[in-house]
This record gives sequence, structure tokens and C-alpha cells, in this order.
Amino acid sequence: MSICEVTGKTDSSAAVSHPSEQDQDDICRDIPAILAKHRGERAEMIAVLEDIQARFGYLPEKALRMVSEQTGRSLVDIYGIATYYRLFSLKPRGEHIICACTGTACHVRGAADVVNEFQKQLGIASGETTPDGKFTLETVNCLGACALGPIVVIDGRYFSKVRRRKVRELLDQARDGFGALPSEQDGMLFPVRVHCPHCNRSLMDPGVVLDSQPTIRLSALADGHLGRLRLSSIFGSNLISAEWEIPQRSVVRVFCPHCNEEMLDGTPCPVCDAPLVSLLVGGGGTVQFCSRRGCGWHQLDLI
Repeated sequence: MSICEVTGKTDSSAAVSHPSEQDQDDICRDIPAILAKHRGERAEMIAVLEDIQARFGYLPEKALRMVSEQTGRSLVDIYGIATYYRLFSLKPRGEHIICACTGTACHVRGAADVVNEFQKQLGIASGETTPDGKFTLETVNCLGACALGPIVVIDGRYFSKVRRRKVRELLDQARDGFGALPSEQDGMLFPVRVHCPHCNRSLMDPGVVLDSQPTIRLSALADGHLGRLRLSSIFGSNLISAEWEIPQRSVVRVFCPHCNEEMLDGTPCPVCDAPLVSLLVGGGGTVQFCSRRGCGWHQLDLI
């Protein structure tokens, strides 16, 4: 899941779309199993809503009412979670999700022009979905990479220093599934080079490649297993390579492969409360990411 999906707050009065007759049947069948799967977890409600949205593409009203009835949790509380995180949507979203940053750093670099061009090309306003259901356009106040603005995220891919003239190209690439787009093209997808915050040694491994870039090499402990973990160095990518299958929702303890110190940030993830991992970025700054497999929260701060 990207920063785009977890930053900021949405309008709690947003309209709720009603599920189709088939969806109604699926909701009645699937919700009990989803609840049973996550019962007792620390971030149980967030995990439940994540699975519901993954199943239906949004959070149907009937599904939220069933969750309330079967958990005894107030419907107001459930809607509070559903409307706080951008991860969740109360109405169906497009096949391709475009998220543009309009925060101060991006704004002064021309973000408003970029958003206006997306609106013109798609024929919709921010917060709307095209009539054919292909694109949803959203804006947020920060995507965590202010020095590289204007930032646009499309289907989980981060694009830096976007200009108005690039909008049509990005839309065409999204329609094609970004299949032919190399990670380094035009600097739109950007890699980070990181070091251990304890011993300051490089964590980059050019011998193993993901997203056409050297990986970040770490030691990891999860689900009773200790082994090597390699992460994509492309900011925003969720690709990993591990010596064993790490179950979804597992919290992974991450250690430096050189000094063996654990790399905890000391603060909880704003989405799921799992510990954050913090690494030093070459040239100055830090990159943080959630230690829970599948959460996807991350943030880049450059100085």
C-alpha cells in the first residue's frame, strides 16, 4: 500500500455506493470469514477493512453494517476508521488510481498545473472517477518526498518532478500497464541508496537486482525464521526477495547484516501500529517503512 493511500483525512460525509445483488450475496458469505481470520489481532479492524476493500474494491455499506453487528463495534467508530485513511474508499474506484501531491513543496513547483492537466485529460475533477471506470483522480497534502516534487503516484508507482507535458504520457503508460517502462526512465521512478543508522555501512547489494536496481540487503526475523531479506531500492515499490515465505501481516524484525543492530525507528506505524524501520539515505535524510508484511506504509525525508 503507498503513502498516497494512508496520508491525510477524507470527508466523513462521502456518499456510499450500494452493492449490486451479486455483491450482496458475496458480502453475506465473505464477511464472517474475514472477521474470523483477523479476530484478536492488535489492528484487527484495519486488517478487516483492508480485506473487505481488497475483495470488493471499496467498502460497501452493507459490509460495514455486518462488521458492526458481528463485532459489537460502533458503526460510527468503523466509519471513523474508514474515512480517516486514504487506503479506504466508500465508493467504487477506477481501475487505475492517480494520486497527486498538492502540498506546499509540490505546489511551489507547479503541482496545480499538473493536477489541472490530469483533470482536463480525464474530464473529471479531483475525487471523481471517469465514466468508463478506468481512472480515479485524487489529491493529498503530502507523499513524503518533498524534495522531489511534484510527485504523482499511479497504481503504486511513484513519479518525481512531474511536469504538465508528461501527463498524457503517464496516462498512456497506465493504460498499457507500465509494462515497458524501465525503472530509471527520465528519473520518474527514483531509487534510494541507504546505510545502516548504527554503523553507517552501505546496505546496497548490486549482486541481487529488483526493479532493475541493486537491492537493499538486510537480515530479518519473522515467523520463527531468521534469514536474508532484500528489498527493492525504488521508493514506493513493495517488491521483496526473502529466503522463506513471509506470511502476510507478520511483523518482521530487521537487522543490519554488518553490525547486527536492530533498525527500529521507535515510533509505531500510523496505519497498523507495528514498529517502523528507519534507514539512512545517502546524501542526507531517512527512509522509513512499516515492519508489517503487506502494510506498505513508507516515507522519505531528504535534507
